[in-house]
Amino acid sequence: MMKAWVHHETGAPDVLRLEDRPQPRPARGEILVRNRAIGLNPVDWKFISWGRAGWDWPHIPGVDGAGDIAELGEGVTHLRPGARVAYHNDLIRPGSFAEYTVIPARAAIPLPDALSFEAAAALPCPGLTAIQAIEKVPLWSGAHVLLTGASGAVGGALLQLARSRGWIVHAVCSAAQSARVRRLGAATVLDYRQDNWREIAAERTENQPLNAVFDMVSGEHAASLASLLTANGHLVCIQDRQEKAPLPPFTTTISLHEVGLNAMHAHADDLHWGKLVDAGATMAKEIVSGRFDPQIIEVESFDQLPAALTRLEHGPNPGNRVVVL
Repeated sequence: MMKAWVHHETGAPDVLRLEDRPQPRPARGEILVRNRAIGLNPVDWKFISWGRAGWDWPHIPGVDGAGDIAELGEGVTHLRPGARVAYHNDLIRPGSFAEYTVIPARAAIPLPDALSFEAAAALPCPGLTAIQAIEKVPLWSGAHVLLTGASGAVGGALLQLARSRGWIVHAVCSAAQSARVRRLGAATVLDYRQDNWREIAAERTENQPLNAVFDMVSGEHAASLASLLTANGHLVCIQDRQEKAPLPPFTTTISLHEVGLNAMHAHADDLHWGKLVDAGATMAKEIVSGRFDPQIIEVESFDQLPAALTRLEHGPNPGNRVVVL
């Protein structure tokens, strides 16, 4: 048996109950991870509230975790018991809010020995989402991009990746996070609470065109920024997507992109996962070397998980919240 946070119904994080549940066993192509730390993400509290078709009840939520491999399923030869890994798990599966979690072996991100499990657990969902977003856009060193939600976990990861590629990042966030976002590499910062920030951004594009916009808010919000892009620019939606073209045809002919990390579990092949895991492993090494900030703002104990998830729901969240076992 194992301890796990489960919910028998949908609702706020306080519907979670700490219960004894059967310890799972890995099937072919899977591994069993002994969780040492759990990364909390907005998708966790959202799906506890919404529910999802295909869940077995009671459900163990949680998509991100880090720990060591306790058992290998049949056919897994590229990993070994005891190896340190982080992972992003499919929302449909029993999740990471437990002492043990079964994951597909192809989703295991190898970790350097020097990386703490706390930092590793903050990596998968924000980091892999940022990697997916940035790889949508084939830009050059010196390209100018606009990033909304720059102070959040995904936004901060994307900002750091963009700077590592030599892009000039114009960030949008709250004024309270301006200094931190500049430390992460933003060239300019606009306060989204300022009514005319879009007009300021538009004036700047008259002298310095934007090659890409990365939006963390909604499809509608992203569409409102499409006119800021120069010819052949890129509009990347990390929340929602564009159901119709936001600009008239044969104008700036921008490209539209959607990002959905969880969709990888159902629709990506092993080659896709191999590339994503490799990128995650590189990010893990860069945390150790100090070239990437995991943006941890809270480390809480396992018995306080629902309270930490409630703080995540209500924010603010200028980074990642992590639970340790």
